[in-house]
Amino acid sequence: MTLRKYKPKTPGTRFLTLPDFKEISKKSPEKSLLLPLRKKGGRNFSGRITMRRRGGGHKRMYRVIDFQRKEVLPGKVISIEYDPNRSARIALVQYPDGKKRYILAPSDLLVGNKIGSSKEAELKPGNRLPLSSVPEGTPVYNIEIRPGVGGKLVRAAGTSAMILSKDDKFAQVKLPSGETRLIDLRCLVTIGQISNPEHKYVSLGKAGRKRWKGKRPKVRGVAMNPVDHPLGGGEGKSSGGRNPVTPWGKPTKGYKTRKRHKYSDKYILKRR
Repeated sequence: MTLRKYKPKTPGTRFLTLPDFKEISKKSPEKSLLLPLRKKGGRNFSGRITMRRRGGGHKRMYRVIDFQRKEVLPGKVISIEYDPNRSARIALVQYPDGKKRYILAPSDLLVGNKIGSSKEAELKPGNRLPLSSVPEGTPVYNIEIRPGVGGKLVRAAGTSAMILSKDDKFAQVKLPSGETRLIDLRCLVTIGQISNPEHKYVSLGKAGRKRWKGKRPKVRGVAMNPVDHPLGGGEGKSSGGRNPVTPWGKPTKGYKTRKRHKYSDKYILKRR
């Protein structure tokens, strides 16, 4: 995939850099794998806004992704498609029994390739194997935390993890964040790097393109009135007069709010 930089014919195209979408082989999605996606505007079940700066945006349908990939027989890649709900590209795979599944596509996957999921699968991009069958130093993605729950880690565009070492029960895996974690050897991983690695270089070029994604403007606390934010008010341009806080007075910028430790914290060898 490559990026396309536009000529500055309008203010909105002056800094616009978007993917060329040449790897996309099919525009319309598979209807049998679509679900309706209701917008909530950052509100919870009682109608209160629990996540600010959300709302609007283009209508989307959710693509059902197979994060487990329990099909043993190898399937054929029918198409590489765009998914508006994630940064990576997805691949439509058809299996010998006629079933179709969406999977997260690796960078080097092409239409017509065959991919499988088993202990004996070949070490090539797109194949899914248990950690016990993958040698050290192999880049992997879509990693399970517990056997059988489906891939939870390393699912963003252009990311991959590295297997550092293995013992009798666990493998040491270095995640893209820099964290090193112990993962059960029975957990499944997918070989390769996720597609769309140039995603981090995309420049939307204008505020309207951000609104199409359902993201609303952000107002600084120091620009608000005292009734709206602890940093608001003051004569002229004020810096707030105190350490950065949230609208509810909680410290921000590095302040830890986590109360309970997760069950998996004991498997973290090195934090990011």
